[in-house]
Amino acid sequence: MPGDLPLAGQTVLVTGATGRIGAAIVERLSAEGARPVVHYSRDQAGAEALLERLGGNGLLIQADLSAGDGAFKLWREALEAAGRIHAIVNNAGIRSEVGIDADVSAWRATWQKEFQVNFFAAADLCKEAILHFQAKGGGRIVNIASRAGQRGYAAEAMPYGATKAALVNLTKSIARSFGAEGVTAVAIAPGWVRTDMAVDFIAAHGKAAAVADIPIGEMAEPSEVAELVAFVLRPSQASLNGATLDVNGGSYIR
Repeated sequence: MPGDLPLAGQTVLVTGATGRIGAAIVERLSAEGARPVVHYSRDQAGAEALLERLGGNGLLIQADLSAGDGAFKLWREALEAAGRIHAIVNNAGIRSEVGIDADVSAWRATWQKEFQVNFFAAADLCKEAILHFQAKGGGRIVNIASRAGQRGYAAEAMPYGATKAALVNLTKSIARSFGAEGVTAVAIAPGWVRTDMAVDFIAAHGKAAAVADIPIGEMAEPSEVAELVAFVLRPSQASLNGATLDVNGGSYIR
């Protein structure tokens, strides 16, 4: 019965929903009874195909999170379409490369864009979500961070690691500040996940290089992250508030 599903009756906004991790999250949430709000930036065809796989159980919202007002536009349109949002999953993210020998304009542009998409947009959505949750009796935030935000990252991709570290800290701050009002926040920090970026890395460097520091010898599957997101959103899991959950196969992070 639909009412017996763990997330029945919940509407959940998922950003970056057309990528492998985002799509897996959306499909898992739908399978557990939630109505996903599927955010996409450019891949309209992918978003429509995803909604079709859900049997139409969801809403599609386009927004460019690299724009300064993109997150606010997304929230307004999602709320207008859904009426009530019970949770948000900040999954959208980019990874750019820039070396310390880059010229100043390229260096600054890379850092600014990475922070806009990976952190500022998530922070803006958290702001709007918290206000909504306060008015509606609570809600949940899941921020998809990264192992890179806990242990540092490669020299050519320092902006990515820095944004994910900021996202972990934001999660903890929300948990401390708003937990008493029924607003909970959890970060999930994957290591290597089998995404397009990982497939490209394997093609260039080989699988051995990708899994060299993963004790189990395998990348995570998007479905593993998705299952954990759905678990975190269950009403029975309020005490996870403020946690950072590692999905990295035992990789050293501290």
